[in-house]
Amino acid sequence: MIETFAALFFAHALADFVLQTGWMAARKRQFGVLLFHTAIVLVTAQLATGHVASGSILLLASAHLAIDVAKAWLGRGGLAPFLWDQAAHLVTIGAVAWAVPGLWDAGLWAEMDGLPALMLLIGGAIFAIRAGGYAVGLLVTPLATDDVAPGLPKAGQIIGQLERAILYLLVLVGEPTAVGFLIAAKSILRFDSAKDSRTAEYVIVGTLASFAWALAVAYAVRALLAHLPPLEFLS
Repeated sequence: MIETFAALFFAHALADFVLQTGWMAARKRQFGVLLFHTAIVLVTAQLATGHVASGSILLLASAHLAIDVAKAWLGRGGLAPFLWDQAAHLVTIGAVAWAVPGLWDAGLWAEMDGLPALMLLIGGAIFAIRAGGYAVGLLVTPLATDDVAPGLPKAGQIIGQLERAILYLLVLVGEPTAVGFLIAAKSILRFDSAKDSRTAEYVIVGTLASFAWALAVAYAVRALLAHLPPLEFLS
């Protein structure tokens, strides 16, 4: 079951946060775009599990389409719809893994014992870094005002990606105490911004949200990895 979930989670992270472009995300109300994205979801799930034809994967892709339609037409944008959308996708993936636990064992890659762990690691990294960027951006964008001091173009986005990547890696290699040093280092570097209360509060909210997201994903991945055959470099 965990192997199936790992493969489907990897496929979902790849389809939603790597292969889905900004152009596609902005046009989710166009049914043709939704169908194209659903086709990507289907193909990535097929490749990840090693099943060219599977009713359960087709059902999963159909559920993905239904969730995206609901978000596109009922959601108003913002963080809450994004979280509900991702939660619904993960619940659907979990339901398929629970209902068809042998999906991975019947696939083409079943003999590759370490592959599910690798997929889970990569999927988790994408979810921590890329999905976390979307979530944090949706949280802090409404807080940005003209009073918040601007920085370099996209610098904040790159910093957030790097800090989430470092946090994710630290937890997975068993060095969570080093997170404190990362927080201290960022606090020192951001010391000057504390002179402006609006900018300081904006930075604090974004930083804490970014850290919390990365830590939550990292610990969830680490818990699931305990139930999978280990990769050699993690054993």
